[in-house]
Order: sequence, then structure tokens, then C-alpha cells
Amino acid sequence: MEKARRHAGVGTSRRDFLAGAAATGAGVLLPAELSSAGRRRRRRRKVDVAVVGAGLAGLTAAQRLSRAGVEVCLLEARDRVGGRILNHRVQPGVIAELGGQYVGPTQDRLLALADSLGVDTFPTYNEGDNVLVLGGRRSRYPATPGLSPDPEYQEAFRLAVDRLDPMAAEVPVNAPWKAPRAAEWDAITVEAFKQQSLTSEGAKKLFDVACESVFGTQAREMSLLFLLAYTAGAGNETTPGSFIRLVTTPGGAQESRFVGGSQRIAQLLARRLGERVVLRSPVRSIEQARGRVIVTSDRVVVDADQVVVALPPALARRIDFTPALPRGKRRVLESLVPGRLIKWQAVYDEPFWRDQGLSGQAVSEVGPANTTFDNTPPSGSPGILLGFVGGAHARRFAKLSRTARREAVLGNFVELFGGAAADPRASFDLNWASEEWTRGCPVGHAGKGVLSRYGPALRKRTGRIHWAGTETADYWNGYMDGAVRSGRRVTTQALAALGRRP
Repeated sequence: MEKARRHAGVGTSRRDFLAGAAATGAGVLLPAELSSAGRRRRRRRKVDVAVVGAGLAGLTAAQRLSRAGVEVCLLEARDRVGGRILNHRVQPGVIAELGGQYVGPTQDRLLALADSLGVDTFPTYNEGDNVLVLGGRRSRYPATPGLSPDPEYQEAFRLAVDRLDPMAAEVPVNAPWKAPRAAEWDAITVEAFKQQSLTSEGAKKLFDVACESVFGTQAREMSLLFLLAYTAGAGNETTPGSFIRLVTTPGGAQESRFVGGSQRIAQLLARRLGERVVLRSPVRSIEQARGRVIVTSDRVVVDADQVVVALPPALARRIDFTPALPRGKRRVLESLVPGRLIKWQAVYDEPFWRDQGLSGQAVSEVGPANTTFDNTPPSGSPGILLGFVGGAHARRFAKLSRTARREAVLGNFVELFGGAAADPRASFDLNWASEEWTRGCPVGHAGKGVLSRYGPALRKRTGRIHWAGTETADYWNGYMDGAVRSGRRVTTQALAALGRRP
């Protein structure tokens, strides 16, 4: 979290920064720092199920297992819960999210969980006009339905509706590698598909912007099968997935936000679990032997009947497993590469763009922040403008000084919303790729050949080890809803392994 404090540039103290971020639920076990000798005297626990990772997937699994009467211990490396969701205190009573924040239609599991915890939603600001900068031209178009009449924009839109969605309908969400054309689609990159399918440079640039903001990567780094599986999952059991749902606000994945910030959901879950949650305890090894599993972390050694690993693949593969994981599992963990997506945010006295009849949403061919949103709290002030910096832009951006980063994004904001954007009273961002216990966001993506070769190992249990995390989700892979779904799925699996009824 020290890295997070340095990246959050609002001039707040460490205590202020963590006020909205720490897992301050009553009873959460947060041991004091121990010497190396103290670590050798780790406490020991014997439970039914050990859960590794206190993001939404691990918290969901731990809560549901506990409610079923299972004794649980949840181990988390950080000094907080939430994983890739993190609230940031802007000022007293005002937070903004540094990680996942949006929720939309068909994300039923997340909405149901939030409702059960008393966490309300409010609509993302979506009034007035959006802004488009393409081909050196700045234009406006209504935020609802959120579709520009620009011909190049329309070409990119038609590709999603006429080609991507019908192709995705052929992909089983539970087993993309079983699609009739899986081998063919997994053998080409999204970049190759883009070049074959689009003619105008503007449409190609817009498609690139979508890949950067949704996945935190470039089209050349993903296989077409991965994109289609992701699209197929942007729905639910009764609603087909749609690429348009991934990138739109009204009726889409950015439609609403959570009152008090998305991390409240994780914090409230942790509070219910109490001392079952152990923070600052990264897991170093998992050993299966003599009908039990020994999970060794920096502060606790847990003797369990079953284990749930609910970590991003980039972190799960750092654990020492005995016996070694099967080849397919190792390869799929190694091959899901974390994206790079930075949310750079500026704070103003008021959301001045609203007076111009603008929604705060923009798409631009010019980076680094080529997608923006109004991130103002429901009270209406202060005004907060959010710019997404993803993929190759994020790699270059992370190498700049703080001053250079600020100047680069404010240059984008001024072009999009005018001179009033040039002088915010504060700004902040977080580079998730530099966070030791994250290594990137929003999701691990697959290149050519990964899903068709190693996809079947993704969710498959490994002896007494069960696998969760948003990357393992069927619907809403990469989103908070996907994390919750994976936690529910793995609960059923672990209960069955324990011989208990769900």
C-alpha cells in the first residue's frame, strides 16, 4: 500500500488515503509486524477450507462456506480487502474508486450481493452530449443512446453488432474451446481480425481505444477467440452477450456506480467474516499430502481439507505448489497476461462540463487518456473527471514523472472539455501494474492458442485445490460480477468435496 500512497497524488496522509481503503471490519485479524524469527513461529489453524485472496471472489466463497457451517480461514496478502477494487478518499464524505467501480444490466450476482449488504447504486452521469475526437475533428453526440453519427464511428459500431455479436453467440461461455470454429478463431489475433474487417483508419483507431479501455491491452495481444468468449459472457443465462454492452453506459456495463464506492461491498463482507480474515499474510506454498492441504503464509499455517485459490493468475503462479500443478494448469496461469489500465482522475470545485451540456464522457484518437467519464459523487460536487489510460499508453505513461503525467492527461481534458479543465485542485491515480499483490488490471487476457490448448484447465480442480477469480468466470469474466459468480461456483464445488449439501 505504500506504493499506492505514492501514486495517489491528492496530498493526503497515509491515514487519509487508507480511510476508505482499509479493511476495517470489526474482528478482522491484522497482526502486528513480526520479525523473521517471529515468522518462523507462525500460528497454526485447522479448518475445513482455506481461502487464498480477499477480493470479491474469495470473500464471496468464504462467506457462503461459512453460512453453510464450514470452518473457514481467509488469507490475504494486503493490509486491506477488495483485491482490484479500492476506494480513495477525495475529501470527507467523498470517495472515488481507483479500481473496478461500474455495474450494469445482467450483472445479477453482484447486484444481488450489494443489495443483501445494503449497498445502493446510483446512475453514472449520462446527460447531455458525449464528445468524439476523430480524424482531427471534435464533435458531439447525445449521451443516450450514446452512438455518434460519424461514418467511421458507425463502421466500428456495425462491426460489433453485425459480426462480433453473432460470432460470439457461437461460443459456449463455459467452454469457449468447444466453439465450432474455436481453433480457427484462436489462431488469429484481434488485430488481424480488425485489419480484415475495417476499412477506415478512424474505425480502426476506435476499435483500438475499446481494447485499451476494456482490456488494458492492444488488439495484437489477444486472440479472437478470447475476445469472442469475453463478448459472449457480457450477458447472463437469459440474455445473450454483446460487445456493445461492454463499451456503453446506458444499458451497458458502465450504467451505474455504488454509493460509497465499490470497495464497501468487500469491506462489509469482511466485517461479517470477522477473525476468519487474516490480512498481511501472503501465501507462499500449498502442499497436498496425506489427505490434507497445508497452506503456509507469512503469519499463519493453515491445515485444511480443501483450498480455494481466488487470485489473479499472475499471483497464483507465484505460489509454490507441492506436488507441482499439472502442465495445463501451469500453462494457463502463465499465459493469462494482466492488462495495464490506469485511472487518472482530476478534482474540480464543480463538474463544469455539465454547464456546457456535456456528459463528461468522451472517446478520442489522442492519448494517453483517450476515454473519459464523469466520476462526480451523487451529491454533485466536487466535480471529478476520470480518464482511462490503457495498454501501450499505460506502459509509456508509467515511465513519466508525476508532473509529465498530469500535463499529458490535462492536455487531453482541455481538448475535450475546454480550458476550465486545465487547473484542477487535485489529481490522483494508481498504477496497478506496479502493485506487488496485483501486477495489473482489469483482467488477464489470452493470446493466440491459449484457450484452445489450455482453457479446459482454467476452472478444473487440482486435487483438493479449487480455483476462483474473475478470470475463471463464465459470465462477466474480468468484472466484479464475474468474481462474485466464480466465488459462488467454487463454493458449490468445495461443499461437494467436503461431502456437504450446498
